[in-house]
Amino acid sequence: MSNTTLRLAGVHAKYALIETFRIPIAVIGSMAFPALGLLFFVVPQPYVAQNPLFATQAVVSMSVFAVMANSLFAFGISISEDREKPWDPYVRTLPVPGVARVLSYVFSIGLMGMVAILPVLLIGAIFTAAEATIGGIVLGFIALALSSLPFMMIGVAVGYAMPSKAAIAVVQIVMFGFAFAGGLFLPPVMFADWLNTLSRFFPSRQARELVIWAVQGGALEPWTWLGLIAWLVVTGALALMLYRRDEGRRFR
Repeated sequence: MSNTTLRLAGVHAKYALIETFRIPIAVIGSMAFPALGLLFFVVPQPYVAQNPLFATQAVVSMSVFAVMANSLFAFGISISEDREKPWDPYVRTLPVPGVARVLSYVFSIGLMGMVAILPVLLIGAIFTAAEATIGGIVLGFIALALSSLPFMMIGVAVGYAMPSKAAIAVVQIVMFGFAFAGGLFLPPVMFADWLNTLSRFFPSRQARELVIWAVQGGALEPWTWLGLIAWLVVTGALALMLYRRDEGRRFR
């Protein structure tokens, strides 16, 4: 990948962020829901909130949810809306490689995902007994960034496959399905055996376990990282195929 591609991706990401921050409610909205989830569902439960182990895992779960929701909505809806605007066909005709544009989405939306978890961390630090070392927090951010890639690719696939109205509905179904099945709203220890087994095939559960391992240490089951790699390969190939299909339909 050339320096020119990275520079173009950086320029595109910069203006995408400026466009987003010009509408403050868009930023506030992405930050509010995960923070409210932690505030209303975890903080009032002393058994969870005052137990350092459970509280830390709850904060991790809400952080994964924040990044996942931001990735799915931002990629899925932004791309589908952009495709319906006259500006997008003009941008697509510019002599810029497609990978630069995809990277610009990764940079800008990835940064927004990191911003979205700040209220979660703040509420977790003030109102719960969650704890982690500095090294654990750094590793947690790295694990969170890596585990968000399959969600980004799913968002890209939705954005290039559907119109915006359909993308909104599909993203909501996928987001809540992944959140419940992945143990982000209820810890997997409360699942029935069959649901716990099924949950391990979801990227949200794999992301949750990877980030908890990075923050708290312990053993990492192979299905966690193998599953994330498999999701990334499959969703990445699907996103690339749909991007090229869209290009083949609207550009020759």
